[in-house]
Amino acid sequence: MSEKTIERPTTDEDLLVKEIEAEEKAAARQASLIKDGWADLRKRPMFLVSAFIIVCLLALAIAPSLFTGRSPYSDGFCQLTNSMDGPSSGHLFGFDVQGCDIYTRTVYGTRNSIVVGVVTTLVTTLIGALLGMLSGLVGGWVDMLLSRVTEVFSALPLIIGGLLIMSIWGGGDVWTVSFIMAILGWPQVFRIMRGEVIANKYNDYVTAARALGADSSRIAFRHILPNTLAPVIVITTMNLGVYISAEAALSYLGIGIQSPNISWGLMISDAQDRFLTSPHALLFPAGALSITVLAFIVLGDVVRDAFDPKMR
Repeated sequence: MSEKTIERPTTDEDLLVKEIEAEEKAAARQASLIKDGWADLRKRPMFLVSAFIIVCLLALAIAPSLFTGRSPYSDGFCQLTNSMDGPSSGHLFGFDVQGCDIYTRTVYGTRNSIVVGVVTTLVTTLIGALLGMLSGLVGGWVDMLLSRVTEVFSALPLIIGGLLIMSIWGGGDVWTVSFIMAILGWPQVFRIMRGEVIANKYNDYVTAARALGADSSRIAFRHILPNTLAPVIVITTMNLGVYISAEAALSYLGIGIQSPNISWGLMISDAQDRFLTSPHALLFPAGALSITVLAFIVLGDVVRDAFDPKMR
């Protein structure tokens, strides 16, 4: 007679071992992805160039006084006698229509652009990631409700929505613009996080943790969150450039950052009517804006190529 194999029932100890093994494999896979991605990044010239430019921009934003000996907010900074004068040895970018030194204003305008980009990105990432994780984990009517709300906000493009809200609001400062764009920008992060959570919440280590009685917060932040961060980081990096350009567009249209605050968009708007006679007044702030946006977008591209397994 053939002997039948008697299977031992699964115990809590078996589930714990299974959870630990699966978690270790997931952690090793995530660590390997990060290590390989960082090694790949260091070999990419575009990453080094864009990172260098961004470091310089951060230095300009943090300590603009180190790069120019004058302050655009000081008395007597603007002299109408210098209106639209071209670049010279003492004033590298020349003067604008009000006789203000364009180089100094461009340097100080870096801070507002960087602050808007960073603050908006942090807020959209926080809101989108938390709501996306909640929607993906809970499911059911919560997922349906949040998804429908997301669709409502997604139907309103960033610039058009900003135009509508800011025209009602009446313009503002850096924090107002950041707040308005954050309201409109979080759905993109939400969709990415929700999809990643749904894809990861049925993995073996999550199932084992749930069987052992782990609460929802431990499952979310210990097991699922670390394995969903890579695509969120990629889209966050790329969004920095998008929000900086959106702020410049709103300021250019006259409903973003308002004077006496300095914005590259405002500088471009003031110089557009005199471009043919004094192109320097438009080219320098426009060039600063283009370089900044391009640096962040290129950084996002190379980070995506390095950390997204599908791109390998």
